[in-house]
Amino acid sequence: MGLKRELIIRDAGKNDRDAIQAVTLAAYQEYAEIMPAEAWIRYREGLFPTLDTDLPVERIVAEQAGEIVGSVQLYPSGLNIYSFLDRSLPYPEVRILAVSPSVRGQGIGKALMNECVLRSRKFGGIGLHTSDHMKTAQELYLRMGFVRAPEFDFTPGQGMVVKGYFLSLREREGDFFE
Repeated sequence: MGLKRELIIRDAGKNDRDAIQAVTLAAYQEYAEIMPAEAWIRYREGLFPTLDTDLPVERIVAEQAGEIVGSVQLYPSGLNIYSFLDRSLPYPEVRILAVSPSVRGQGIGKALMNECVLRSRKFGGIGLHTSDHMKTAQELYLRMGFVRAPEFDFTPGQGMVVKGYFLSLREREGDFFE
């Protein structure tokens, strides 16, 4: 039986940029095989500008043994983070959850999501957007209690629907993510 490494969830530092990009690209590479080639190229090209945004985003990382193994971005409520939409979101939004393929199945994605939820409690809810090809992520979100919010769905192109999800935090108490 191997030793379980301590997982540290923390705010990303300026020196974490390259590691975050590498983890994100590795994590999202699996979609290259299931998305149409042109869609994947556009999606991949959009990852880095989103990771490097100047918007007021909280960048959160998961670290094991001094190595970044996961990351996520948490955007504040009231911000229009999707430039092609004409509305802002009324709650904080999770974006670009990524876990290195070599450490999947250890609860790292859940730990990152829990941190986003804890930081969003004062707003009464938290949202996210995902696509059908992100099945593992959708399963995590549903286990955590997120529900579909189709009023926030959008179609960025080629008939692909990006689905909205929401988790109400108003009626929850204590640590409900164990």
